[in-house]
Amino acid sequence: MIRKPSSTDPDPELARRLSRRGVLGVAAGATAAALVGAAAPTASATSGKGRGRPVLPPGRLGIQLYSLRDKVSTLGFAPVFAELEKYGYDEIEFAGYTQGSAGAITLAQLKALARDHGLHPIGSHVGYYADNNPNAYTFAQNLTKVLDDAEALGLKHIGTASGPFRYGTTVDAWKRAAEDFNTYGEAARKRGMKFYQHNHAEEFSFATDKPKVRLYDVLLAETDPDFVYLEMDIYWAYSAQFRFGKRPDGTPAPFDPLDYVLKQPHRYPLFHVKDGIRDETTRDGYRMTDVGDGDIDYKKFLSKVTGRTHHGKRYHHWQTEHDNPAESYAFARKSSEHLHSLRTGRCGD
Repeated sequence: MIRKPSSTDPDPELARRLSRRGVLGVAAGATAAALVGAAAPTASATSGKGRGRPVLPPGRLGIQLYSLRDKVSTLGFAPVFAELEKYGYDEIEFAGYTQGSAGAITLAQLKALARDHGLHPIGSHVGYYADNNPNAYTFAQNLTKVLDDAEALGLKHIGTASGPFRYGTTVDAWKRAAEDFNTYGEAARKRGMKFYQHNHAEEFSFATDKPKVRLYDVLLAETDPDFVYLEMDIYWAYSAQFRFGKRPDGTPAPFDPLDYVLKQPHRYPLFHVKDGIRDETTRDGYRMTDVGDGDIDYKKFLSKVTGRTHHGKRYHHWQTEHDNPAESYAFARKSSEHLHSLRTGRCGD
């Protein structure tokens, strides 16, 4: 039976997308409520081998389009969105609104195209720094334009993947960056959006003037939680655990990325789900790979986080990503299959 949106649904947009998935033959289990692309996930992904509930919430699987930039630039957005729809994706996160797309496209057309393929634009990465260019499309240089475009696309989140290094690597430098972020976040909130920052590994390094202080902790402490949110790139956070698990003087400074989220889960509406094979001979401690082919325990990570709600609503969104996949469509398909297949250990867990 196809689930139809109802006026009592707490999330009408999710209900609409669930209904569309039903039309496309994507199962929404009564107990598990898992969304599984009928044309893409395997039988084991659908059944979960009968063990427990899905750990991936319905309607919350997205992809960072940077991972598919080769396909967008050569084929255009329409064929790419059609593939993502077949693979069971619900959301998309932009990294620019053209990405060298084959053929010109307006924001209105891009929004409609996503809607036509059952994809909800959830966020976008925009530059932070000014770069001494008055026309730079960044938060620092053209905040109003950035927010206008995000609003035109109907985005609920607008953020940056630029690190807060604009003023340097001291505690005071990061406090200044935090002030910038508070400004952008307040402006975004007035438009009904959330401003967010996406981390790489270096955000977890230590301040050059106070080497016992982790810079990420400065960012968390100095940004207003009502204005500034975080998108944890889980791969880079685990890389940082490897790279910055000791202070510059060699004393231990261990941390767990999951602990950061569980302490303030409402500050992490978005996640980047990328995987890596553990390799301590490399700088980052991991070699990036397709989701499901690596050593990061996503069953544990998602299980711990997805049970959290805010005012009775789920609010976490999961975007798959690979910086340089061997074959971008294969990456997108395999990643969706894997995440849809994850189950809790036993039924009823």
